[in-house]
Amino acid sequence: MSGGGSGGGASGGGAFGVSREARTTLVRATRLVDVAGTVEDGWVLVDGDTIRATGSGRDAPAAAELVDLGAATLVPGFVDLHGHGGATEAYEDASFTDALAMHRAHGTTRSVLSLVANPVPALVASLAQVRAVMATDPLVLGAHLEGPFLSPDNKGAHNADHLVAPTPDVVDELLAAGEGVLRQVTIAPELPGALDAVRRFVAAGVTVAVGHTVGTYEQARAAFDAGATVLTHAFNAMPGLHHRAPGPIGAAVADDRVTLELILDGVHVHPAAARTLIRAAPGRVALITDAMGAAGAADGAYRLGSLDVTVTDGVAHVAGTDTIAGSTLTQDVALRNAVELVGMSLSEAVAALTSVPARALGLGDRLGRIAPGYAADLVALSPSLEVQRVWGGGQPLR
Repeated sequence: MSGGGSGGGASGGGAFGVSREARTTLVRATRLVDVAGTVEDGWVLVDGDTIRATGSGRDAPAAAELVDLGAATLVPGFVDLHGHGGATEAYEDASFTDALAMHRAHGTTRSVLSLVANPVPALVASLAQVRAVMATDPLVLGAHLEGPFLSPDNKGAHNADHLVAPTPDVVDELLAAGEGVLRQVTIAPELPGALDAVRRFVAAGVTVAVGHTVGTYEQARAAFDAGATVLTHAFNAMPGLHHRAPGPIGAAVADDRVTLELILDGVHVHPAAARTLIRAAPGRVALITDAMGAAGAADGAYRLGSLDVTVTDGVAHVAGTDTIAGSTLTQDVALRNAVELVGMSLSEAVAALTSVPARALGLGDRLGRIAPGYAADLVALSPSLEVQRVWGGGQPLR
């Protein structure tokens, strides 16, 4: 824990993966907010699963249905690059419909389902399960293999017994199993064969992230030059930013091609460090949940892959240790933390939950904006930034 294309890249059906009979809905709100800024007295015309038009003022096109949100702020649906479950369920479980529903009620309309390190046959089975879910649930963007290609010296909440080097045989086996499903993979760049594996995954259309590493600045930079474009939960499970050894964080900040994941729950990363990162890499920080089964559920005992986890006061640790085991975060809380704890503008914070992660997956022309031609993924927020309504692919989710 803490692109489409050929081969292994995940994809969906339909214009945005949602095939339904077209209908038009006009949604009005006090303001529209996305990466482009704020539109006062805004409206959005939704046609089926797609935004057809946007504008402001009372002169709006006719539609079959009118939804007036009053004082609400309308933002794009949140995209979570990295989450492991919620509502007591993990994405390795036989069913995780409650987990998806819980996160959607908190504004996450598109999810990448992260899997912890497990034996390769178990990962193959999990990829098949995600494939089955994607066949009927196009809001799932695919799977993220956070393991097994991690450093045993910075494994976080992953079972060291299940970590392996990214050999060609293992990489090919996971690509074959993940065809059309595998969206992202995390690799420690110092492992034997790591750079060749990065190139192989990228060639197959899979986004590669650097993480769970003890690697140097130079090793991380080599991975980025080989095609990796994401840093897995910045600061966590990696060397810190030192003035003589900038490490993976320094390499990622210095490279405009790289998106940096950040768990903004106030536990994983101090707000001052988060603020520094966001200022150092403007427009490139993607807020993720890294949520495990206790998100949206009570404190207590849980499992994360093969490890026991204890959750106390909303903070998850591997049982009997001080190792953080994912989070209990939802993306609406991350949004409020970004504004209230870190001082981001609402437009900047919304972008970190929408257009930035969408772009990291090669979907920046389809997801994460309130603009014509984009997916009709929308979240209505109260003046205090609480989620009031959610639509995914034009369909109400809350």
